[in-house]
Formats: sequence, structure tokens, C-alpha cells
Amino acid sequence: MKKILLLSDTHSYIDSKIIEYANKVDEVWHAGDIGDLKVTDAISEVAKIRAVYGNIDNLKIRQEFPLNNRFIIEELDVWITHIGGYPNRYSKAIREEIKTNPPNLFISGHSHILKVMRDTKLDLLHMNPGAIGIHGFHKVRTMLRFEIDSKQIKSLEVIEFP
Repeated sequence: MKKILLLSDTHSYIDSKIIEYANKVDEVWHAGDIGDLKVTDAISEVAKIRAVYGNIDNLKIRQEFPLNNRFIIEELDVWITHIGGYPNRYSKAIREEIKTNPPNLFISGHSHILKVMRDTKLDLLHMNPGAIGIHGFHKVRTMLRFEIDSKQIKSLEVIEFP
């Protein structure tokens, strides 16, 4: 079993509260718009990090992290990308591949809108953790925490900061 903290859209912002949550999980997944490598460096001091770059990220971040990160963890096929859309509205860049080879868990960021929803057509779960940074239109900063046990996602929790 693995404990995961999922966040996105830090836009160069990291604080002790985020690190406190990161310190209590096995892995932190970042769905893009990191902003500054100091964010992922700070997280990697306390947990393993998997990340993708987003549309605001510079060349240095793009050299460190991929556009898409697809991997198997605890028998669960996971795909993380920054601009991916959501069920019935996937972005053009990934639409065909997700239809022909859907993961079990599809994660995207970008919208700053927290969303967890099932895609019944493709039999996958979509997650967007919203935005945990302080820049953007969102009123509440959000991230997700959950456990993966085999192919099961358990104990899903929304973490909010006003």
C-alpha cells in the first residue's frame, strides 16, 4: 500500500503546511505548473516526487520533468499530465491515446478546479487536485490525499486551505 499526496499549480509557492503533508506520505505527485524547482526540491527532501511540467514552466523544469508521466504503482496504471481535460472533454493532445489505451487513474491540473470523477465509458477515474499555489482565480487552495492498495484507491481526502 502506498500513501499519495496529489497537488498541482503551485506556481512557485511552497510552505511548511504542504511539506507537513508531504512528510506523511510515500509519494507526492505534482500535476504541473511547478513554477520553480525550489518547490519540487523541497518536497523531494521528505518524499519521493513524480511530476510533469505545465504551461508556465521554464526550460529548466521541462528538462527535469516530462510532459506526460505514465507509470504502474501497486498494479494501478496512472497517467499524469498538466493539460488533459476531463471525462467527455479530454484535451485534443491526448484524446486518441486515452481512448485507445486508457489508464486506471488519469490526473491533470491546469484548471485550478478540484475535480474527481469517474469516466464510465473508459472505465477510469479522473482526478484534478485543484491549485495549491497562491496565484490564480481560486478562492480555496486544495490538494488530494489517498492510498493505493493493489488496484484500489482508498481513503480519498480533500485538503483545503482558505
